[in-house]
Amino acid sequence: MVIHLELADYVAMVRHARALAPVEDCGLLAGTVDGEHRTVKKVFYLTNTDHSAEHFSLDPQEQFTAVKEMRAQGWQLLGNWHSHPATPARPSEEDKRLAYDSRASYFILSLAGGEPVLHSYHIDQSKQAAKEDLRIGDY
Repeated sequence: MVIHLELADYVAMVRHARALAPVEDCGLLAGTVDGEHRTVKKVFYLTNTDHSAEHFSLDPQEQFTAVKEMRAQGWQLLGNWHSHPATPARPSEEDKRLAYDSRASYFILSLAGGEPVLHSYHIDQSKQAAKEDLRIGDY
C-alpha cells in the first residue's frame, strides 16, 4: 500500500499541530483508492474533546460532518491522524488498543525533537502495527 499526501497538506498539519501543542491534534483523512495507491484529498481537523497531551477523542458531531462531506465529494474515509507533541511518531499501546478498523491508515505526527516526523501505520486486528509507505510531495 502506497499513500500519497500533498506537501501543502503536510505543512498545514504541522502548523496546526504546533499551534495546539501540547494538546494532541487530531482528525480524519479522506481520499481515493486506486489499487494499491491511496491518495489523500483532504485532511480534516477535528476537535480533541479530551484536550489532552497524551490521548485524543474525536468530536462526534465534527466526525459526522466530515463523513457527510466525504460522501458528497465521492471520497472514502482513509483513516485518521493525530499528533504526538512530545513522543515519537509511532503508535502507543493506547493507540493500538483503540485502533478499531484494520482497513484504516493511522497517521501519527511527532513534534518531539527538532524536525516534525509523520508516519502512517496499518494496525491489524491483533493490534500489531506495521509502517505503511507514505509519500509526501507532489505526485
